[in-house]
Amino acid sequence: MGPRQAGKTTLMLMLKDYLLKRGENIVFLNLDIEMDKVFFSSQEKLMGKIQLEIGKKQGYVFIDEIQRKSDAGIFLKGIYDQNLPYKLIVSGSGSVELKEQIYESLVGRKRVFELSTITFDEFVSFKTDYRYERRLEEFYLIEKQKTKNLLEEYLVFGGYPRVVLEETMEEKVKLMDEIYQSYLEKDLSYLLRVQKTDSFFNLVKLIAAQTGRLINYSELSNTLGLAIKTLKTYLWYMEKTFILNRVNPFFSNKRKEITKSPIYYFYDLGLKNYAVNSFRNIESLTDIGFQFQNFVFNILKEKIKKSSVIINFWRTKEKAEVDFVINSG
Repeated sequence: MGPRQAGKTTLMLMLKDYLLKRGENIVFLNLDIEMDKVFFSSQEKLMGKIQLEIGKKQGYVFIDEIQRKSDAGIFLKGIYDQNLPYKLIVSGSGSVELKEQIYESLVGRKRVFELSTITFDEFVSFKTDYRYERRLEEFYLIEKQKTKNLLEEYLVFGGYPRVVLEETMEEKVKLMDEIYQSYLEKDLSYLLRVQKTDSFFNLVKLIAAQTGRLINYSELSNTLGLAIKTLKTYLWYMEKTFILNRVNPFFSNKRKEITKSPIYYFYDLGLKNYAVNSFRNIESLTDIGFQFQNFVFNILKEKIKKSSVIINFWRTKEKAEVDFVINSG
């Protein structure tokens, strides 16, 4: 699971090719393709398609864009529970409905992998032709100017793979616009049924302009003309669809931790900049300090994602603050 355009389909196709070279039995279905989508009208139809391609031998069933299927978790559980000799490899772009159904319906039956956009280390490895992939710390210490240049590029344009691959700013802008519009059309309108898309995207812009700062729900509600309940629902959608990360203040009292004002960070720095029209160069970033803070948060999140550690922040009434508290429980 992961954001749109993060490379999930590409990764699945690479895995498919690897398994085919090993002589494995494969069927690959994509719910964005109408000819494939018809097989998901019932479990019986899908099983018929799989058995036509693989038979009753061991094999791998790839299902891309599973969020297109309603009740996806229950649908997949019904197939899994038949104890068939197939491994299911499923991708989705993290719609709220999909994540909740998959987690609840497939408890104990699944492993979930989150594919984020490209990290800074991956970005540097790519930009240097992987010459220093295993010696990046050494590269950062010795090649300080190159590191600075690469960091500035990453802080502005972020890590969406297709954006990274493009050389010109014009093409990068076009691609980010495509990603933004894809999120609007496929996640907000089709899956989440958000009616006030203008208000939703104005909220994205306001959060982008306040990254790393305390959020005042009442102020945002008044600015956008949205009920606080709707506002919080929209923010929750952004978390579940890999746009935002929510960070709560650190309190020993868990109730206070949950109810006090949070801070939000963006999954991808380029998307944040695009939202506030700073998707051009390092000089266009008016909040470089908070941008770097978001960058550090993303590094920390990547380091702890396979653990139970939680990232909080700490702030006193006198406004003394610690940006990140690593809370191991």
